[in-house]
Amino acid sequence: MNYDIRDLKLAPAGKLKIAWAARQMPVLQLIKDRFSREKPLQGIRLGACLHVTSETANLMAALKLGGAKISLCASNPLSTQDSVAASLVKDFGISTYAIKAENSKTYYRHLAAVLATKPQITMDDGADLISLLHQKKPGQIKNMFGSSEETTTGVIRLRAMAKDGALKLPVIAVNDSDTKHLFDNHYGTGQSTIDGILRATNILLAGKNFVVIGYGDCGRGVARRAAGMGSNVIVVETDPVRALAAGMDGFRAMTMNQAAKIGDIFVTVTGDKNAIDLPNIKAMKDGAILANAGHFDCEINVAALKKSSPRPKTIRPFLEEYQLGRKKVYLLGEGRLINLAAAEGHPAEVMDLSFANQALAAEYLVKNKDKLKARVYTLPEKLDQQVARLKLKAMGWGLEKLTREQKQYLTSWQEGT
Repeated sequence: MNYDIRDLKLAPAGKLKIAWAARQMPVLQLIKDRFSREKPLQGIRLGACLHVTSETANLMAALKLGGAKISLCASNPLSTQDSVAASLVKDFGISTYAIKAENSKTYYRHLAAVLATKPQITMDDGADLISLLHQKKPGQIKNMFGSSEETTTGVIRLRAMAKDGALKLPVIAVNDSDTKHLFDNHYGTGQSTIDGILRATNILLAGKNFVVIGYGDCGRGVARRAAGMGSNVIVVETDPVRALAAGMDGFRAMTMNQAAKIGDIFVTVTGDKNAIDLPNIKAMKDGAILANAGHFDCEINVAALKKSSPRPKTIRPFLEEYQLGRKKVYLLGEGRLINLAAAEGHPAEVMDLSFANQALAAEYLVKNKDKLKARVYTLPEKLDQQVARLKLKAMGWGLEKLTREQKQYLTSWQEGT
């Protein structure tokens, strides 16, 4: 077994974290139990590029029990939990390539190491692995079943590939499942982003002007949690419907230029580049705090900021001070995913849903390997519903059933007023 991690001696602490997360992931546990009996992934080589956290470790354990031969690398240089990576290697026998704060060269070397195993299925968080596959290892694609994608950002990239005719294998957009984006994106990103900001700064959110750039599922979650902490939330959006929705939700919708002048804390959640650009930063007041909750580190123009202030000062872990003339601005987590750079990512309870979808997507790719074409698919609704039902049962919550009369009424047209 090959691997590249920080220190194998960290494994005992990682094993405890993985076990604690497992207690909060009952749906994945049910899938794990079934996989261990049925072995739907028997002998399948699976390469995953995901955040190496305790929750991900439980997904990897489920896939291995299903018969898969797994290699795993990090999908973000700052998101790895080194103790978890060590436990994956030592306790679970999974080839893992991940070191927290690894540089770009190491990051891509780790991606290459996963592709070197010639996976039949890939599992992505941001589409870096599948992108590298198409660019560097296109000859491997003909022997693959397909891939799955976890994030909004990754799905955007994959749909662009499909539109350009560049996508050469089927991909399941796990992010588009209702039990993923309506929960992971909203509740997970909302809570974990606030968690990351507080760990990095230890500031009071109440009374602050909290600017959320992007009002998709993730942005809504961040805005509502910030409001719940007492912040005055401002939303910046380019989509008129979303901007209107933000206003109806009780937030102020503004342009970036307007918000830059009054904001105290800025969080990007757009999936696009330069959502906060240098002119915006220069318009901010002294002490403004910048954070990113989108997948890639391009949402804040960090390169331009560093060029204008080339010698930042580290104030606390994941908190850098940049001098711009007479004022100072503060960048969190190097402009990378703040919830994973400074905190531990989404709570296990919500990742239970996302990773249940990932596990079922892998099984679906195997079962339908001869039927799927090279395009982006959504996981079938019946599987999405299955995950929701399992979660409801695990939480001890009820679910009403339609009567025969009600079902008939909903499927007919004759009966009216």
